[in-house]
Amino acid sequence: QVQLVESGGGLVQAGGSLRLSCAASGSIFIINAMGWYRRAPGKQRELVARITSGGSTNYADFVKGRFTISKDNAKNTVYLQMNSLKPEDTAVYYCYVDDALGDYWGQGTQVTVSS
Repeated sequence: QVQLVESGGGLVQAGGSLRLSCAASGSIFIINAMGWYRRAPGKQRELVARITSGGSTNYADFVKGRFTISKDNAKNTVYLQMNSLKPEDTAVYYCYVDDALGDYWGQGTQVTVSS
């Protein structure tokens, strides 16, 4: 089993920044990709950003230029630097790991952006 521990969520004013972290541990086999999804109230879960084992990244259009995903392979940790936050970024953010033996999800961390 793989465990994902997220941290870094919280309350911030519009225009502010937050940095999310997600550390994976346990029965990790081969990580193909790591990333972040989010679910806003009343909406479906949506991809925010993804980074592959080779370092390739892709972002949802609504965060391009504001969010940056990165990873530390030695720590099996993925980060999401969120700048210029907007009230519409308010959501629960979920980390995920695409491992060769399965997909795993974190418990979610709340990000609230006040106007």
